[in-house]
Amino acid sequence: MRNVKVRLDGSYQTTIATRNHVWVADEPVDSGGSDVGPTPMEMLLGALGACAAITARMYAQRKGWPLEGVEIDVTIEKFKKDEYPAYSGESDVVNELRQRMVFHGPLTDEQRERLLEIAGRCPVHRVLTQPNFMIEELLTDEPASASTAQ
Repeated sequence: MRNVKVRLDGSYQTTIATRNHVWVADEPVDSGGSDVGPTPMEMLLGALGACAAITARMYAQRKGWPLEGVEIDVTIEKFKKDEYPAYSGESDVVNELRQRMVFHGPLTDEQRERLLEIAGRCPVHRVLTQPNFMIEELLTDEPASASTAQ
């Protein structure tokens, strides 16, 4: 299981920590934030692109292919159900995530196509496209020392 801790105090600036890494999320000034970090949605898009790039790199290394670098532009666009003819489900909204990838290096067209396919199978992509269940639990805000004293 992966674990990330998030803390927000007083503004939209949010501190995120995992293992020995700490970073910040925020909202732009025009949305009431102080713009000291990317938005959570930008982080999600970055996670998807980073995962795809890393997955392509790992595959190319395993195959001994001359992949010198990867550039990925990730976007998300929201559509109303009726505006997206390819969708026939129950939701009123469809989110389209698009990744435009460039693989640098002396690769063949077949290698580039295979890397595109492999990048599209990265773990973050799979989490976003497989069924997910969200479980929110409300915990007390008592200090840890008070709850352990019982």
